Amino acid sequence: MQEIQVGIADYKVGREPVVLITLGLGSCVGVALYDPRNKIGGLLHVMLPRMEDFGKEGKLAKFADRGIPVLLKEVLKFGADRRLIQAKIAGGAQMFQGTDSKFQLNIGERNIDMVRKTLNNLGIRIIAEDVGGNKGRTMSLDTMTGMVKLRMLGAQVKEI
Repeated sequence: MQEIQVGIADYKVGREPVVLITLGLGSCVGVALYDPRNKIGGLLHVMLPRMEDFGKEGKLAKFADRGIPVLLKEVLKFGADRRLIQAKIAGGAQMFQGTDSKFQLNIGERNIDMVRKTLNNLGIRIIAEDVGGNKGRTMSLDTMTGMVKLRMLGAQVKEI
């Protein structure tokens, strides 16, 4: 089975039999969109919640509010049926603990909130999630089954 790596602030789309995988989800959030009938999926690696909070320029896939609509558009171009698309999300950890609270940006929590809000605004249901905590994750989407696997340091592989 072909494995396609998704970089930070990037996305990829594929049709079965492809596994899309992204590494290093710390405060970043992975967003998997999947059409179970057509077996088409997409995976996005979001770094930040909203583009306008960090300037008005940049790679769209870097931001939840801009990247998710782009991913949806690409999944639909691939032949997915919008009515069937489901989402699974993972990541959004708080990676730096013990820091003075005035310097904490809570990026992980803000990313989770914006991902949920953006998916809701697009009418896409989140059917599973594994978010928060303080450990990084590796996330993969199997376009054959729609299964998302998560690997965390010191833990067994988890399926959502």
